[in-house]
Order: sequence, then C-alpha cells, then structure tokens
Amino acid sequence: MMSGLEAALAEATSPSWTQRVRAGRDLAPFADAPEAAEVLVGLLLDVEDTAVTRQTAEALARVGTVAALRLIALAVAKADDVHADWLQTGVHDALVGSDDMPDFAAACGKLAQDQKEVVRRGVAEISAWTDDAWG
Repeated sequence: MMSGLEAALAEATSPSWTQRVRAGRDLAPFADAPEAAEVLVGLLLDVEDTAVTRQTAEALARVGTVAALRLIALAVAKADDVHADWLQTGVHDALVGSDDMPDFAAACGKLAQDQKEVVRRGVAEISAWTDDAWG
C-alpha cells in the first residue's frame, strides 16, 4: 500500500489539474522532504493550469514553515508575471483572516538570511506582498 507522500507524488504528474491541485495540498506538509520539495516547486510553476499554482501556494503558506515558504520563494524568483500573480493570490488567500501572520513574518525573516541569493530575492518579493496587504 502506498503512503500518503507516495500517493501525492504520483498525483503530481497527473494530466488532471484537479489531481495536481490535490497533490499540492497533500504534499505541502512534506515541504521539508527533498523528494516532495522539488515536486512542489514544479506544482507552484505548473505550466498547464494556474489553479495548481494558486492552490499549492495557498497550501504551503498555510503550513507556514520555513521549508514551505522557502519553496514559495524559489518559485517566486523563477516565476513569470502570470505565475507571480497567482503565487501572490495563493499566499494572500492563506493569510487573510488568519492569526498566522506573525509566524509567517518570522519565517520570511529567517529566509531573508538564506545562503542562496535566489531564495533571498523571492522572499523579498513575498515580504513586499505582505507589507502591502497588511501594512
């Protein structure tokens, strides 16, 4: 029998956008697992449907760990304008009405010191979104 992680990894390559959305949601809690991290970045930058981008970003932002936000930052740094808009919408959807903003901000602060410049650049963009939205 397949584990939840294995099943979600298999769904991530489905031709069905709804299955890829489900995979993004199911994989988000595993953001710190290397095998999930690479797949999650791919889902954040899904070339076929921006619903996958938005829902995966929302799921990762809800998880709110440094590992989860690092993946969003990596995607933001690589995203075109369309994907960046949907990444921003997903993050916004996760945080509106949430009490998790301080934890989210703390994770962004940690990532602002990341060794990789691409992560620092992505998290700077995310921080600008949250500053604009929540003053």
